[in-house]
Amino acid sequence: MTINLQTIATEHRNENTMNLDQMSSLEIITEMNREDALIASSIQPHLPNIAKIIKYCIEAISKGGRIIYMGAGTSGRLGVLDAAECPPTFGVSPDVVVGLIAGGEGAFIKAREGSEDSTELAKQDLIQIGLNERDVVIGLAASGRTPYVLGGLSYAQELGCHTAAISNTYHSKIGDVAEIAVDVPVGAEVLTGSTRLKSGTAEKMILNMISTATMVGLGKAYQNLMVDVMQTNEKLRNRAENIVMEATGVERFVARATIDTAKGSCKVAITMILANCSYEDALIRLEKACGHVREAIMEK
Repeated sequence: MTINLQTIATEHRNENTMNLDQMSSLEIITEMNREDALIASSIQPHLPNIAKIIKYCIEAISKGGRIIYMGAGTSGRLGVLDAAECPPTFGVSPDVVVGLIAGGEGAFIKAREGSEDSTELAKQDLIQIGLNERDVVIGLAASGRTPYVLGGLSYAQELGCHTAAISNTYHSKIGDVAEIAVDVPVGAEVLTGSTRLKSGTAEKMILNMISTATMVGLGKAYQNLMVDVMQTNEKLRNRAENIVMEATGVERFVARATIDTAKGSCKVAITMILANCSYEDALIRLEKACGHVREAIMEK
């Protein structure tokens, strides 16, 4: 079936850049910057629906479920990127937040545009990862009509999963399929149809909200500190020490010694210091508090 791209909001022409090819580099990026400044205000009316998605995500992970992002092209890459950032930032297993991109992992580096047209491919990808009713599936498509995403959301609905759709057009088709729709039109792109620009930026901002607020809700932060950060290199070892120092007021050598006693866990180290307890007691406190440091240190 032939699609009339002119009917899709993300394919409209931007009246402010009709002479883009005649602009200087400074003029181009000035216009891009002006357009980008409009994105946050476009998202603002949709915050209540984004909060609903986050609620489902917290509930899902608390019960052993996962967050599954699905998309094609730029949207798929953004989902994979957000998923990949969760383990080092929040200390979760790589299978807790999963990014699926049409065409598989290879499509992250080299575009495989035709793969987005298959609804069946989406179902196969979800079957392969063992999708079940405890999971939340979030479909991403700037155009709001990508068949791969439509197929994935439809299959997830059949299994009883909570579903959400994020697009950059009005009344999206993926929003019609999903339980929660976040349709955020950001206006015509500076370069017509290049949804890696404002549309991609809007999607990234929304994904940042979803993953960050979900992980905070799961106890992955104390105050505004990343207490489950993984120490995989020297920079992150130093950050872990800084986190413990900021949270407790101790000096660096105490922070490092306590982190080592806590077997590398900032969260446990902070609990040990603030509750003046042993490693074993800190573990018990955190288990009772479902991983929330603030509650753990108040435990009697």
